[in-house]
Amino acid sequence: MVPTSTGARTFWQRLVYLRDLLQSLVDRDMKLLYKRSTLGVAWTLISPLLQLLVFIFIFGVIIKVDIPQYASYVFCGLLVWNWFNSSLFQATGVIINSRPLVRQPGFPVAMLPIAVTATGLVHLLLSLPVLMLFLLLDGVRLTPWLLCLPIIQLVQFALTISIAYVLAGLNVAFRDTQHTLGVVLQLLFYLTPIFYDLKSIPGKYWFFYGLNPMVHIVTWYRQILLWGVAPDWLAMAIVAVITLLLLPLGYAVFQRQSARFVEEL
Repeated sequence: MVPTSTGARTFWQRLVYLRDLLQSLVDRDMKLLYKRSTLGVAWTLISPLLQLLVFIFIFGVIIKVDIPQYASYVFCGLLVWNWFNSSLFQATGVIINSRPLVRQPGFPVAMLPIAVTATGLVHLLLSLPVLMLFLLLDGVRLTPWLLCLPIIQLVQFALTISIAYVLAGLNVAFRDTQHTLGVVLQLLFYLTPIFYDLKSIPGKYWFFYGLNPMVHIVTWYRQILLWGVAPDWLAMAIVAVITLLLLPLGYAVFQRQSARFVEEL
């Protein structure tokens, strides 16, 4: 009995240590991001709002797309996309940018991509009150389906970490990873319905279009926030199962690469 009790205590102590470490890393990332910045965390909103103005001008004034409450539609998509986009960018260079920590014996390097993704989540959470106010001013009626928000965030969090592990590990040995990622994310941005209607995609392309998980994730956010309906549970179950398969795979790639981190750095 004693060894079991000791093992359980050690396990919980380890969990508490990792939780505290995660909090410290997120605090560090937030301070580094806004070091010597006058507007600080306000940039979380300034960037998507500026993007929003451009999209409203192009697709609301010049081209005039027929999407009800277009500003809310785009703003919701931009905030969700920015979390995914910034997390992957930051995660790709996180090992190289954290040399002192990586070289520290016993430091859990696998926490670094998690911390980067968690920092992105903090930015999204800080933006949510402004998004809610924006929706209300735009005439959107919020419904109890809003309570599904943490489930969607959990799926997006796990999916982002799965990809972040692979990118963070590969970038140490193959520095082209970061440059390639920039191109891929730019293409993926246009292949995600951020500023256009999902219904405008021709049916014959739907299978390939649906392979992009961000298509489904952005749609879930809009379903519960903008349209007040239940998220597509079937699509969520499929993405969740794929994420459950990707997560250990991404972690395995990261662990395999981590044996070379100190040598490569």
